[in-house]
Amino acid sequence: MTVTYSSKVANATFFGFHRLLLRWRGSIYKLLYREFLVFALLYTIVGLIYRWVLTDPQKRLFEKLSLYCDKYAEQIPVTFVLGFYVTLVVNHWWNKFMNMPWPDRLMVLISSCVRGQDEQGRLLRRTLMRYVNLISLLVFRSISTAVCKRFPTFDHVVEAGFMTPEERKVFENINSPHFKSWIPAVWFTNLAYKARQEGRIQDDVNLQAIVSELNRYRTGCTTLFLYDWVGIPLVYTQVVTLAVYTFFSACIIGRQFLDTTQGYPGHEVDLYIPIFTLLQFFFYSGWLKVAEQLINPFGEDDDDFESNWCIDRNLQVSMMAVDDMHMNLPPMTKDIYWNDPDVRPPYTLAAADYCIPSFLGSTTDMGLSELLHGEDINIQEAGQPDSVLANMRRLLSVQEPMDVRARPSFKRHNSDISSFFSFVPDQHSHHRQETGVATNGHAPPPMLKSLSTVQEVPSVHSSDSDTHSPSHADLPTVVVCEPLGDLSASPAHEPSVSVPVPDTEHEQQSAGEAGGADSPSGDCRRLRGRSPSHRRGRRQLSFQLSRLGSRTSVRSLPSPKDALQKGFLPGPSSPGKSAPQETLLFSSCSTPQAPGPVGP
Repeated sequence: MTVTYSSKVANATFFGFHRLLLRWRGSIYKLLYREFLVFALLYTIVGLIYRWVLTDPQKRLFEKLSLYCDKYAEQIPVTFVLGFYVTLVVNHWWNKFMNMPWPDRLMVLISSCVRGQDEQGRLLRRTLMRYVNLISLLVFRSISTAVCKRFPTFDHVVEAGFMTPEERKVFENINSPHFKSWIPAVWFTNLAYKARQEGRIQDDVNLQAIVSELNRYRTGCTTLFLYDWVGIPLVYTQVVTLAVYTFFSACIIGRQFLDTTQGYPGHEVDLYIPIFTLLQFFFYSGWLKVAEQLINPFGEDDDDFESNWCIDRNLQVSMMAVDDMHMNLPPMTKDIYWNDPDVRPPYTLAAADYCIPSFLGSTTDMGLSELLHGEDINIQEAGQPDSVLANMRRLLSVQEPMDVRARPSFKRHNSDISSFFSFVPDQHSHHRQETGVATNGHAPPPMLKSLSTVQEVPSVHSSDSDTHSPSHADLPTVVVCEPLGDLSASPAHEPSVSVPVPDTEHEQQSAGEAGGADSPSGDCRRLRGRSPSHRRGRRQLSFQLSRLGSRTSVRSLPSPKDALQKGFLPGPSSPGKSAPQETLLFSSCSTPQAPGPVGP
């Protein structure tokens, strides 16, 4: 049986593998100690002859031969050839193990589908399972030396109870020069069909399930037989073996310690014992021994498969499953969690550390503050890429280029909060009631009561033919109104929309009348300003949802005082000349907020 050490390495500990190095059964020391002793003995004999037997002229000749062997031995691709070969052997070894025949699925089907608790039903089930085990026995006899030693002839098979004398006569009378492990499979299918006709198998579905599982079992046995027939090509095994032994044969001469007085490169020290050469032999030859042991796991090595144990186990378990366990059910009782909806099996004190909560997803513990974390992202126009120049324009409130057309722009937060709250754009979203109820009649969401809605980036389109306005008239004046009063009375927020500013005074007056008729006096003014009649550009106001108290939102716009000091806003009007001034007020407050002067 394969040497098992899984319990020794269940936990990764400091020097956890040191206990494995002292094991003898299945170890590399047991496989390699003979070859290692032979290599060390040959190296010692050659070294003694070089030091004590050869004369000086003969020593010089041997030294040239040693340097030559050491130089050209490294050209043998031992690592490449041996590594690929061992990988191929390990893959074959694992595939053989995965195709080992286990009759567990088939015996469960036979025990449940072949009915009858009488003597005939019991005989039928046991005969079916005996044919199944006979298939694997015939295959193991042909590929495993240990099984072949146990059952060398068919007399031993009959004596062991896998075959009756009558079945042996029928088996031997079938004239076929090929391997006859298929005969018990045919007996099995014929007997299963007979049971179906007698009503022992109730329907064709159960019969098909039994036959399909038998074919699967038979396929595994045939695969093992084919691996034994066609293995790894012999030429590859010969190449690897010759490469390893030729390399170390050259090392016996080429790795000798030469006379230090001759000044040969790499031979400045005489250590007598080639430590690293011995380690190299241990690793490479051990690698080859691993392939030698795994190339046929049905032999008698320590790590080979215990085929005899598999035969004994399969026969005993399968017979018990279809005979003693057939319709043998324990009485049904209520489990200990009968009236307990919260089923939690107990933990021992040693296993208390393994009681952990269930994993519900990586975003389960994320709150709204984490969702809204990060800087606000303003996209100037739909389809326009966000660049460093665009960020500078937003920071300095510089107006957009001439060719940009005023069109609706929907801003969004970088946390994409719009995916959590469904908003419906409203052309009159700025009309709010003092009670904080939205125009659609619904109360604001609870989580939005802690959010402010103030941030505006106006875009003013100037005309090239305008010569009456001063140079600083193109820059807008922005005043941010902080939230006032109780935040719970703040109206519901709506998504980012773009509202065009009326081009003429008539349109402004109409908009004001329409808004004033519906909104109470306690509301804040949405738009207030005066524009020359000859300027017919359209202003775009972008609203963006931001976090309450977010310093990032405040920093994204310059304050009026700082903008005035830096020259971004116009100063006091000089006598005889009036500079156009625009004051934009947007707030989520519930009390009126009078617009203050922009400049001093």
